[in-house]
Amino acid sequence: MASNSQRRSASSDSRSKRSAQPRSARSSRSSAPRRQQPRSRAADARAQQRVRQVSVGGSKGTPNQVHMSSVRVGDIRRDARRTSGAPTARRAVAANPWVRRIGIAFAVIIALVIVYVALYFSSLFPVAKVTVTGATHLTSSELTDLAQVPQGTTLLRVDTAGIESRLESNAWVSHAQVNRIFPDTIELSITERSIAAVVDVTSTEGQQTEHWAIAGDGTWLLNIPDENSSDASSVSDQIYQDASQVLHITDVPYGVKPVVGAHCSDESVINALDIVANLTTELSGRVTTVSATDAANTIITLDNGVQIAFGSADTAEEVREKEQVCLELMNEHPEVTYINVRVTDRPTWRSL
Repeated sequence: MASNSQRRSASSDSRSKRSAQPRSARSSRSSAPRRQQPRSRAADARAQQRVRQVSVGGSKGTPNQVHMSSVRVGDIRRDARRTSGAPTARRAVAANPWVRRIGIAFAVIIALVIVYVALYFSSLFPVAKVTVTGATHLTSSELTDLAQVPQGTTLLRVDTAGIESRLESNAWVSHAQVNRIFPDTIELSITERSIAAVVDVTSTEGQQTEHWAIAGDGTWLLNIPDENSSDASSVSDQIYQDASQVLHITDVPYGVKPVVGAHCSDESVINALDIVANLTTELSGRVTTVSATDAANTIITLDNGVQIAFGSADTAEEVREKEQVCLELMNEHPEVTYINVRVTDRPTWRSL
């Protein structure tokens, strides 16, 4: 029996020694210091960026498992900057060509302004000649004196608006335009009024008859002096030629006072001008005189001596209607000497 218990004790001792030996060896190995492996900064960065997963609640594989990850704040900000900056960069690139074009255009404008200002205050392009076009009733010397182009001025500094205003202050000038002709010429381009009629006006002084030229728009042009007077030398020959070919308005009411450049305000004279201006047939060129005692009693005389009591003509249509009645009566009665169309639907006539 003793031997058996001794054998069991010996065997358990040997097992305990064998089991104790690996633990001590493992303990000695685990307690031995590990050799540190060198790690680069890139490896550290990769390690910091690695996603750490943490299981919260429940056992492995259960439905309530939640995974969490961590990201560095610097990475989030950098990604946000990249995302928000992309559209802005694209817009800047897209707008770049237009910005360049606008900048170039602005620079060109500034350069031109600088050049113009430099030329404006320089003595380049001095005015040496003044020419006149379009004038028939006013002489070139009259218009040049009226223009008053300053001595020593240049084509760039000359006041064209002021010259045009002074020219148009003359009754004969309907429109004036000043043209610069480089390198040294100013051109006065004139549009003149023409004589529509000569009005015989009884003057309030001395009871004499004055012959006033009037334009189609009712502007008094001038008192035409007698051709044998000393004042005739200052009047263009064209004025006398025109006056001999246009109609005469006679018998105007006493007290009409023409003023050069003013618009005629007398109703009888204006009515006579409107009648002649609105005639469209052969009658328009055959009227020689118009008696304008008043608008309602206006009488026109043709070149063959036929008198037409035309009366007032408020509209162009009314003038043409009366004109047509006169032509029909003259065709039907060639010997007619007097026609009254004051009332269109009841005309009267008288023959030889």
